[in-house]
Amino acid sequence: MVECQKIYKIVVEGAIDPSWSDWFHGFSIQPIANRHGRCLSVLSGPVTDQAALRGILNKAWGLNLILVSVNRMEED
Repeated sequence: MVECQKIYKIVVEGAIDPSWSDWFHGFSIQPIANRHGRCLSVLSGPVTDQAALRGILNKAWGLNLILVSVNRMEED
């Protein structure tokens, strides 16, 4: 079976330090401010399957982060 990874972009409210990347399965973490000045964090990286995505979302939930969006990025 060929492993097919999809790239996901997850946005949560609040600032997550980029040093937490390993804890979030190697996802890159970029704190940003939205147009209203609220702090958000963009987590992005490859996901092998829905169980792996659920694991990442569970970690965000465990930190009481408010989920703004989850998007699978289009392949080039």
